[in-house]
Amino acid sequence: MTSVYIDEDVGRDDSTATGSESAPYKTLLHALLQQSPSDGTQYLTRKSQTEPTGEGADPASKLEWKPATKSAMKKATNLYEQRKRKAAKEQELAIREKQEAEKRQAVLEDAKKIVIKEDPSLPKPVKIRLDVTDPAIVTLGKPESDTPGTRVRVLGRVHRLRAQKDVVFLTLTDGYGYLQCILTGDLAKTYDIMTLTPQTSMAIHGEIRAVPPKQHAPNDRELHADFFTVIGRAAGDKDAITTRVAPDADPQTLYDNRHLVLRGETVSSVMKVRATTLKAFRKAFEENRLLEVTPPAMVQTQVEGGSTLFKFDYYGEDSYLTQSSQLYLETCLPSLGDVFCVCPSFRAEKSLTRRHLSEYTHIEAELDFISFTDLLDHIEEVICRVIDVMMAEPEIAGYVQKLNPDFKAPSRPFLRMKYSDAIQWLREHDIPNEEGKPHEFGDDIAEAAERKMTDIINQPIFLTHFPAEIKAFYMKKDPEDRRVTESVDVLMPGVGEIVGGSMRMDDWDELMAAYKHEGMDPSPYYWYTDQRK
Repeated sequence: MTSVYIDEDVGRDDSTATGSESAPYKTLLHALLQQSPSDGTQYLTRKSQTEPTGEGADPASKLEWKPATKSAMKKATNLYEQRKRKAAKEQELAIREKQEAEKRQAVLEDAKKIVIKEDPSLPKPVKIRLDVTDPAIVTLGKPESDTPGTRVRVLGRVHRLRAQKDVVFLTLTDGYGYLQCILTGDLAKTYDIMTLTPQTSMAIHGEIRAVPPKQHAPNDRELHADFFTVIGRAAGDKDAITTRVAPDADPQTLYDNRHLVLRGETVSSVMKVRATTLKAFRKAFEENRLLEVTPPAMVQTQVEGGSTLFKFDYYGEDSYLTQSSQLYLETCLPSLGDVFCVCPSFRAEKSLTRRHLSEYTHIEAELDFISFTDLLDHIEEVICRVIDVMMAEPEIAGYVQKLNPDFKAPSRPFLRMKYSDAIQWLREHDIPNEEGKPHEFGDDIAEAAERKMTDIINQPIFLTHFPAEIKAFYMKKDPEDRRVTESVDVLMPGVGEIVGGSMRMDDWDELMAAYKHEGMDPSPYYWYTDQRK
């Protein structure tokens, strides 16, 4: 009879144990896995150090080997059988995977023998962008008929890929649009297609046809290929774009791989909407006869407070990245009329909120000879005109609806609410300040409270006449209430503040007093102060 020894205290379930009395296993399951049950095999167990030794117990019993109990054997045997079945399945799967790999390798070897050539009898293809739909350039062939269309050459990267028996569907993108391409016959059996990876660059020749009824594809058309070439093969496996920026990747991974995330439909759509927004602002400003200028980004003055300045050495002098270009824009008014700029601004704020960025594109405008009411009217007109221009472009309107299905253009006129009225509204609706106390006149209304108020009122708000103590030094005070400034924040439901603006001090003495009040040296601002002379 063969004896297998298990000591639950000093035994080991590793390669040093043999199941002998001098080198016992630690668990019964491990013993079964190493030496499977058979006739004549007995499993002896003990606890050599922790066996109870109560009153009357024989101390020598701790050293005795006893047959494993029936319950212990039953439990261990069940686990043993489960492990055996799992191991068998894994082995079977491994064999099947090996066979499939060998089969695929054989298919790939055969695919290497397939060489495709362009048919010289076909018309020379016309090179087009993937979004071209002009019938004068591209004539669609009818689906499932012999009616020919224009033969075209398209270039792009593989955005999607789907293989069926003898047919490969792939969607190309070139930044301008998407086009579904269909490869059949030898084209679908080549080594290049059978090993195709997303983002591979390709040139495909063929005929564009309308999509058959009840089928769908971008722009309801598809290219039936007759020839292709691979321009640049994209990485696969762990370096594939689908692995690097998987849909469930954490935000930090996506930020670190922004160059790849930009290739996705969502972020590229955002960038296109952003570009159209900038174009619409320029159009709206130009319609109002504002001239675009480009102020410097490297300055020696602050605009929005010294705590958020990016400081650097400029040939031995202290300089900063601009927080805002508005003061420079003022210098252009006398000779250029109303002006605007689309430039970067910088804020050295350690913040992760969506309203504060170290660098952002800042759209700013300065108007000459206006009243505060004129300013509000102008802002409202520009905002609404920008949205109208954007939504007039079907492609961009489609992106906006897809990115933000609940989007609705703001209704006019915007609500006009003074800061003092907002403080009272917040008190009446039990919305506390950042310290958890009721709002008081002089509080800088925090973003959370401001957004909550805006969302409840649910319409665009001109929040005006902020206290001078919480606004920039150059803002003009209201002649009827010297405590407050002729200033405005535009608040949009679901977003919060989107625009800030104000009238400017025009009195030299008042501006000099403002410098002194803020503890600012006026000498670097000589060019700004000169405007008041």
